[in-house]
Amino acid sequence: LMTALAATVGIGNIVGVATAITLGGPGAVFWMWMTGLVGMATKYAEAVLAVKYRQKGPHGMRGGPMYYLAHGAGLPWLGTLFAVFTALAAFGIGNMTQANATAKIFEATFNISPLTTGWVLMILTGLVILGGIRSIGKFTSLLVPFMIVGYVATALIVLAMNIEKIPNAFSLIFYHAFNPIAATGGFVGATIAAAMRYGIARGVFSNESGLGSAPIAAAAARTNDPVKQALVSMTQTFIDTLVVCTMTALIILTANSWTQGVNASELTSASIAETLGESGRIIVAIATALFAYSTLIGWNYYGEKAVEYLFGSRAIAVYRVLFTAAVIVGATTSLEFVWNFSDLANGLMAIPNLIGLLLLAKVVKAETNRYFS
Repeated sequence: LMTALAATVGIGNIVGVATAITLGGPGAVFWMWMTGLVGMATKYAEAVLAVKYRQKGPHGMRGGPMYYLAHGAGLPWLGTLFAVFTALAAFGIGNMTQANATAKIFEATFNISPLTTGWVLMILTGLVILGGIRSIGKFTSLLVPFMIVGYVATALIVLAMNIEKIPNAFSLIFYHAFNPIAATGGFVGATIAAAMRYGIARGVFSNESGLGSAPIAAAAARTNDPVKQALVSMTQTFIDTLVVCTMTALIILTANSWTQGVNASELTSASIAETLGESGRIIVAIATALFAYSTLIGWNYYGEKAVEYLFGSRAIAVYRVLFTAAVIVGATTSLEFVWNFSDLANGLMAIPNLIGLLLLAKVVKAETNRYFS
């Protein structure tokens, strides 16, 4: 759970939510919630299939969509295609977007150049990923709970200090999920279509619903029961979207910065700063770095498993070098390119996985009935 949660809880929870609101208005948050609710179901199905069709490898259990597509659905070519797209997506959602967001917010908060941030992040990432899944598991088990509790605690303090504004924030979310919002101050306005588009896109970016990434980690879990692991995996999406993302959204919507044209990469920190002052910006910068770092570690594991499936374990060392080097590229590349690349790779990755979930729905149902009977 911790490896999967570390990969899922990333900058989508801070910058992703801010981007959704900036481009889609408050209504985008509602559609993020919808991806979370649907995502709990897809995460459940993915984990059931991942554990059921996993195989024993030289370094422990391995599995994921490539295995249940090949051995469950009988479509090995689609499993190969998924592995290719996963290795590609790891450089987007799991690497360059994380490095880019960290570099941008560190430049704005501490006046540190993106290149310097990129170098530091690259070195720290390389130190952890060379140890494999055991070291990743140990590291993330320590980092993830601290990271989430710390951010949520800060969010609760901010929201408690603005408690009278929370009902209005919820009102904005529900109303503008189905009604367009006009331009206000520095906010350019948003249509219903924009709310849906950016809410769903950023929701998927944040909780990885339907991508097929989480079952790669679920397959390595020490359990013999697919349903038991699936129930654990479901909590990942709940924590990510319905808790952490909601906190961020409420912070933004109870502040004034979102109507003043503040850049999405700085919107969350500016919103917290309205209540906590400059210390708020520092807290968000540190949270962004921790979220991004944990995602880098988790997604490297996903990419490794995809490469191992395609080329064997000998290719992992080369992949680790390329993945580590990509951190600097992400930190110094334009924000628009990084996000567009990530969204495209996510879409390509989701297609074969969703096909597999539909084809194997009866297997998921049978396993569920067996467990609860």
